[in-house]
Amino acid sequence: MEKLINFLEQLNISLSEDKINKFTGYMEDILELNEHINLTAITDKDEFIKKHYMDSVSLAKFVEISTARRILDLGTGAGFPGVPLAIIYPEKEFVLVDSLNKRLKIIATLCEKYHIKNVTVVHARAEELARKEDFRDSFDLCVSRAVASMPVLLEYCLPFVKTGGKLISYKGPEVEEELEKSARALKLLQGKVEKIEKTSLDEHNLVFVEKLGPTPKAYPRKPGTPSKEPL
Repeated sequence: MEKLINFLEQLNISLSEDKINKFTGYMEDILELNEHINLTAITDKDEFIKKHYMDSVSLAKFVEISTARRILDLGTGAGFPGVPLAIIYPEKEFVLVDSLNKRLKIIATLCEKYHIKNVTVVHARAEELARKEDFRDSFDLCVSRAVASMPVLLEYCLPFVKTGGKLISYKGPEVEEELEKSARALKLLQGKVEKIEKTSLDEHNLVFVEKLGPTPKAYPRKPGTPSKEPL
């Protein structure tokens, strides 16, 4: 856990003993449960710390996360980046959404076990959840490490973000190519690429998209359509 502590210190964030225990316990339990349920392809602790924890919390150096109050993690998988960010920022509200309920039950159980009280899990498809009043155009920030092309991810995520809020997407080396294919989606969904930042780990690019106005009623389209017929 020393690597994570040092990494966060470089971002001017210090971890209390309680937070270190939360990070340690969550990782150990995920890796133990992973022997029976497919939660992560990473089984080495050092790799887990680097690729799940450090990668997730690399957002901490940006003002967008420090000023947000209500944050959505869409396609959270085993809880990343939502859970690590929730440990660092106990004063913020995190909503973790995934279509696989088995994973979400594990996240909820572990958050209760380690007293990570600012996490709520929601089992739903993005296309359906984004049409509910409590979720649509209501989040200061949406973060996603979900594996989907940028036009698809924009249709999944931007309907949740309030006007003036941000989407931050973790993307690989093909980010420029993906963004070239996203012009139509950005226009239709009221989004604007603000900047692209490299993470300190050179594992990911972070794409910052600003929400310019309310999502048109036509979006998101019915479940399955965004991935089959990207905008």
